[in-house]
Amino acid sequence: MNAIKETNFNFEGQTAFYKGKVRDVYTISDEYLVMVASDRISAFDVVLPEPIPYKGQVLNQIAAKFLQATADILPNWVITVPDPSVTIGKKCEPFKVEMVIRGYLAGHAWRTYAAGGRILCGVALPEGLKENDQLPEPIITPTTKAAVGHDEDISRESIIAEGIVSEEDYVQLEAYTRALYERGVAIAKERGLILVDTKYEFGKKDGEIILMDEIHTPDSSRYFYAEGYDERQAKGEPQRQLSKEFVRQWLIEHGFQGKDGQQVPEMTEEIVKSISERYIELYEHIAGEKFVYPAAGEVISRVENNVKKALSTLS
Repeated sequence: MNAIKETNFNFEGQTAFYKGKVRDVYTISDEYLVMVASDRISAFDVVLPEPIPYKGQVLNQIAAKFLQATADILPNWVITVPDPSVTIGKKCEPFKVEMVIRGYLAGHAWRTYAAGGRILCGVALPEGLKENDQLPEPIITPTTKAAVGHDEDISRESIIAEGIVSEEDYVQLEAYTRALYERGVAIAKERGLILVDTKYEFGKKDGEIILMDEIHTPDSSRYFYAEGYDERQAKGEPQRQLSKEFVRQWLIEHGFQGKDGQQVPEMTEEIVKSISERYIELYEHIAGEKFVYPAAGEVISRVENNVKKALSTLS
């Protein structure tokens, strides 16, 4: 299958290149970022050996759709989306925190709670909650953006006291985070979904706060199906998730959780195809529209040509 495993472009004016787990990011003239959403897939902090066709397109197009749908709340980094798998935007100075917001007790928040913790990132949690219960109101549980290793929980008070973000800016980040989440919840409801929790990244450009990176994708957010949510909670049953959790489950079933000495199971053509189909299903649920397959042709050349055309209009 024609998938983007890696890119090695050399664009005019290119001043830096960064290869993340999933994205290849090119800096142009220290002013623009070309973000290529590859088809690499990671789980348990490991990039799996086979790319998943159309995965990058799914994430890039969901992010583009939601960034456009929230542009009235605050400006974002996007200038143009010249290819299904590429976004070009403004290079910003990122804040060194990720703004995580949770409307339900799931994932890391639940694990902390189940272990007896009743304070998460300085926020008090009430007694008597079960996994996946809706919280009395959404809570913001920021993390530091670690250069190496895992991000770490941090409180609002520590962020301000340590000068990581000024109090004035942090108050604004919280307000934006709540407004973005509220919008995401409303859109998800229209699709028969619950936006459980998500994260946002912000930066500054010319003194203005800018929304960066991707938002409301299945890689940055957790969704439940709304239908049957109350019944499953009442019975103590697991919720139906719309996320890449199915990939983790497949790996666990085949004896892999990213631990030393474990081998990634063989990713057959059939497995790769099934994961690709699940990502397209995710797209259609979250975006509320049919997935459009790109025209046939060599994908790397298509991406390179589309980026070059777009960059020529910016210079």
